Parts: sequence; structure tokens; C-alpha cells
Amino acid sequence: MEKPRRAVVVTVRAALLTVGFSSVPGFGPFGEHAVNASWIAVQELEKLGLRDGVDLHVYEVPVEYQTVQRLIPALWKKHSPQLVVHVGVSGMATTVTLEKCGHNVGYKGLDNCRFCPGSQCCVEGGPECIDSIIDMDAVCRRVSALGLDVAVTISKDAGRYLCDFTYYTSLYQSCGRSAFVHVPPLGKPYSAEQLGRALQAIIEEMLNVMEHSEDKINCQHEH
Repeated sequence: MEKPRRAVVVTVRAALLTVGFSSVPGFGPFGEHAVNASWIAVQELEKLGLRDGVDLHVYEVPVEYQTVQRLIPALWKKHSPQLVVHVGVSGMATTVTLEKCGHNVGYKGLDNCRFCPGSQCCVEGGPECIDSIIDMDAVCRRVSALGLDVAVTISKDAGRYLCDFTYYTSLYQSCGRSAFVHVPPLGKPYSAEQLGRALQAIIEEMLNVMEHSEDKINCQHEH
């Protein structure tokens, strides 16, 4: 019997902060970065593709709190994906960084519409922090063992702006079946091709880790 196809949704975005977060939406260069590294990296990922049986859907997300609150639930409803991976660029990063968790409170920066939630939080009454169900430490070890010429590290703070806001919103919507990857600006030190290959390897390993975890859960239920 043929296995059902699975969906992986990748959204590309970022945040403009004076400390160096950059912006990713598709309306041109923005902030201190003349090139949108995360969008270009994801375009490289699209060229490479993922394993057979996995459909890859790519979206750009505006740097707007209210749009994020509408769009993220709509994407989960539309695709019912196995995994959603959000990708942003950080001007402070020198490695490809796997974010472990999203945070609910502390959002004070204005978005591209000069808007900020009055509550300064993603979900009123939601938990302060939500962890991804993906074992990011395991993904980091697996990808590092592949011998790619890209360093991969772990973070527990996605920045308390639109990147973190998007991640928390997605984690809340999906009960943790989301991930966020920060990439450095192009050429600092990696090329678009290097970042694209790194994203491909990271997402493949995320799927492997998720499948292994689900197999263990199913096995426990059977017994």
C-alpha cells in the first residue's frame, strides 16, 4: 500500500530590529541587509527539494503581527502539514541556528504597519513559552555529523519580535509541530548554496527525528 504524501510548509520572514535582526518579506531589500538571505536560501532549498513523498510549500510572511495571527492558522488548516518550518535571517548570527522554543510575552517593537499588540503577547492566557516537539539537539548533532561546510547551533531565544511571534503562534497552533531556523546574512560567512543545502539537511533530519519519536509513541500504545 502506497504511503500517503506528507506536507512540509516553509515560511520565510524576519524582523527588523536595531540590534541586527533583518527583514525577510518579499517587498525588496530592507534594514541593514541589501539581500534577503533567508528568502534566497529557501529558493535554493526549493531547487534541491525534499525526499520522495513530501510536498514542499513555501510562503513569504509580512512583518505584521496581525497578518501572522491570521495566516499561520490558515496555513495549518489548508495543508494539515506534518511540519512547518519558519526561516528568518539574523544579522547577529554567524551559524545556522535552530530555535528550541517560542515566547508569548515581551513584544514591544512596532511592525511594518507601525502596530504592536496592546497586550504585548501572542496569545492572551497562553503559556509563557512553548517548546518544539522536535529534539533540536538531536537534529543539530545529526546535521553536524553529515560533514556539511556549515556550522549549526542551538538557541532558546528567537528575539521577541516577529520571528519569535511567528514561531510561538505556530507552536501554539500546531501543539509544537513547528520549527524556526535563523540563518546569517549572505556571505557572513555562507553562500546561498551552502544555506540551501543546510536547510535541506536540517528539514530532512527534523522529519527523521519526528518519525522516530512517533514510532516510539505508536509502539508504546500498541503494548
